[in-house]
Amino acid sequence: MAHDLFEAARDASAKCHAPYSKFPVGAALRTEDGSIHAGANIEVISFPEGWCAETTAISHMIMAGHTRIREVAVFAPKLDFCSPCGGCRQRLAEFSAPDTLVYLCDAEGVKKTVRMDELLPYAFETEVIG
Repeated sequence: MAHDLFEAARDASAKCHAPYSKFPVGAALRTEDGSIHAGANIEVISFPEGWCAETTAISHMIMAGHTRIREVAVFAPKLDFCSPCGGCRQRLAEFSAPDTLVYLCDAEGVKKTVRMDELLPYAFETEVIG
């Protein structure tokens, strides 16, 4: 099941806007109903005011009316596998369960799989706020 997420993340990375870093990243996530939402990193000249691929994918998910992530794939063609940055780890955790699978991909496919609670063991717990 992870291969379709890898393909969506890889395809999204080709649509990135990274004229400054020249570092494309794509992310794709699957919601609880099985739908896939992808995004790419988008840079602006006022670095670091752009946004990451994971943030773009989450935005697409929210705009489609979903709020829970079941699986995530992250792909950067210039790395053996790409892990989300610290800010994106918290953003992903906000919409994930501790056992949500995160696939770290290289050009061939999934290189490593981690759970959200392994990726960000001390995430802010949204259930305690409010």
